[in-house]
Amino acid sequence: MITVIGTGCSPADLTEGAKAALTSGARVILRTGETPASAGVRALGIPFETLDAVYASSRNFDTLNKKLAAAVLEAAKGEDVVYCVDGSVAEDVSAQIVLQKGKQVRVFGGVSKADTAFAAAKVFSRDRTSLSAYALSECARPSLPLAVYDIDCDLVAGDVKLALCELFGDETPAYFVQGGRAKRIALFEADRQSSYDTTCALVIAEQPLLQKTRFTYDDLLAILRLLRAPDGCPWDRAQTHESIRANMIEEAYELVDAISAQDDSKICEETGDVLMQGAFHSVLGQERGAFTPDDVLSDVCRKLIFRHSHIFGKDRAEGEAGALSVWEKNKAAEKGQRSPADTVKDVPKVFPAVMRAQKAAKRAAKFGYDFKDAAEASEKVKEELSELLAAAAEGDGAHIAEEAGDLLFAAANVGRLAGADCEQALQQSTDKFIARFCRTDALIAAEGRRMQDLPASELWAYYERAKRGE
Repeated sequence: MITVIGTGCSPADLTEGAKAALTSGARVILRTGETPASAGVRALGIPFETLDAVYASSRNFDTLNKKLAAAVLEAAKGEDVVYCVDGSVAEDVSAQIVLQKGKQVRVFGGVSKADTAFAAAKVFSRDRTSLSAYALSECARPSLPLAVYDIDCDLVAGDVKLALCELFGDETPAYFVQGGRAKRIALFEADRQSSYDTTCALVIAEQPLLQKTRFTYDDLLAILRLLRAPDGCPWDRAQTHESIRANMIEEAYELVDAISAQDDSKICEETGDVLMQGAFHSVLGQERGAFTPDDVLSDVCRKLIFRHSHIFGKDRAEGEAGALSVWEKNKAAEKGQRSPADTVKDVPKVFPAVMRAQKAAKRAAKFGYDFKDAAEASEKVKEELSELLAAAAEGDGAHIAEEAGDLLFAAANVGRLAGADCEQALQQSTDKFIARFCRTDALIAAEGRRMQDLPASELWAYYERAKRGE
């Protein structure tokens, strides 16, 4: 039989049931004899042993807990054992391992370190988060109110400070708890206290929205809901999926522009704008009863897991090309694309024209519907150019537009087969033309002349000078 006891945070925290178990004659093992709560066991006048020596032989916190649990389980093979951990049993990882692996285990839960810290800071809420400082790195994003205990030295305090300041902001009000007493501090001061021991904890209360300096996705949704409320912003209240449709396209282009400029500050800003547009559509969908923000997040997570079956499933993929092949296979199955026509038809109509042309041709090529290479595709360009010139000679506007489109589509195919991203390539060529045009204009103006007054032959001469000047 193994009895696991949470000894609480002070000598007075031992329950009568726990005392009875400790004095039953079983072998008593303390996780550590260096906490205030261990004095409660000493006061009983019973023999006990500690596992303090295990700390020195452990490389990290995970190894320590496994070794502590293993020592207790080994001792229990020949006799009854009482294992004491400070705080509550639920807060101690080694105790949890013993509970999982032990055959006969009973528990006296004990007073938790988190409850003691929250009480000292006078932070009361049913919806609270608590964790050991040694487990903080394993928690994706703790929510508030929050208690972090086991801050037993300045190095641990420094790690906790860095992690929490990144999440909540340097100036966030917090409470430093030691020996059951709480002191109000700014979060960045967590590693600047005069002393630390096993009773130290950090408590952060819930923050009002407008006092925050760091926000979560839930905060973004809350802001949008406030803007959409009856007493919210008149403009935001008036919007629909359709009315802000163009905004998403605009924000996406601004993000792409920031990426092209390699401007991290702008990339951060524009990524936020794109995220906000997605959140806005989520809120609109929830208002209509069509879907919720949770539906949106769940769908994209399911999609990522399903399409990456070479990571989360049984498929295998070698290299980037293999991974893309698995992705495309799973995407087709997900979208119910049963034929080549289904696949090509699925290219979004709202794509920029060059991008859409290249995407459609690329999908068709997967079914063998393609030119042999760029050289063969270039013959189609010559054919389409001839047809465009013939249409221009006829003067039929509709025919000219049709043949111009065919020529552009053929040119996109040549670029695709040559390995170019034609959308990006055309953007870069346009940028290059604009830069050369501006240099040409500057050269002409430097000689006191005006571009619009020059014949074409002279304009091209200046253009060549500008080109050589690159």
